[in-house]
Amino acid sequence: MNLAVLCSTMRVQMKQSFARPMFRFCLIANPILNTILLYEMYRSAGEENFMAYVVLGAGLMGLWGCICFSSAGDINRERYSGTLALIFATPASFPGIILGKIIGNTLISLLTLGISLLTAVVLYQVPLTLGSPLYFLLALLAAVLSFVVISSMVACLLTLSRKTELYMNCIEIPINLLCGFAFPVSVLPGAVRGISRALSPTYAVELLRMSVWGVNDLAAFWNKLGILLGLTALYAVLSGLLYRRIDRRVRIAATLEVA
Repeated sequence: MNLAVLCSTMRVQMKQSFARPMFRFCLIANPILNTILLYEMYRSAGEENFMAYVVLGAGLMGLWGCICFSSAGDINRERYSGTLALIFATPASFPGIILGKIIGNTLISLLTLGISLLTAVVLYQVPLTLGSPLYFLLALLAAVLSFVVISSMVACLLTLSRKTELYMNCIEIPINLLCGFAFPVSVLPGAVRGISRALSPTYAVELLRMSVWGVNDLAAFWNKLGILLGLTALYAVLSGLLYRRIDRRVRIAATLEVA
């Protein structure tokens, strides 16, 4: 994979994403509105550390929304611009270009966490504490890696689809609920919790909350981190297998155009 192509794609993608009104709404307005909503939900719940649910939950919901309407939607935009086939056939690898787009989107989408934090401080003056800063950074890095890999897998699945807009609208809310962005997955029914445990963002959220409260059980933290990295590695393998299958199918059927 060409590092120069990857970095160039990241820079271009970040500029193009921010130029779109829908992305700016997801990046700026969404975390502000989610912060207000979650604060009203939790202010009478007896929770003292609002960063654990209000700030973190609103930021992650905004982050996932940006990913849904950027990384997933990029495939559709390239198709209707008539450039998807050109990107696929370019000398630079197609996975490298898509990965550059995804990383660029994810990095700029991290601003949602800062916007959510700023909203909570300015509007409510709530006390915010971070129990274990180093563990928080480690958990955040693992979470970003997980989101990048998930986005790659989704992008692979949507490469041959003509219903990209439908799918990217359908995956936002279920992931918010299943992965516990707004509330713990422990309140979900038992059968649904089984699905949650198969999704890596669930462990990313739990790790981030543990580090916000303060990591007292190191064994539990490392155990969840190991599961998160294991699921991320599994998703990466699945993305590679999907790309090989898609590559073979595209070269045979030439199905990347709009028609």
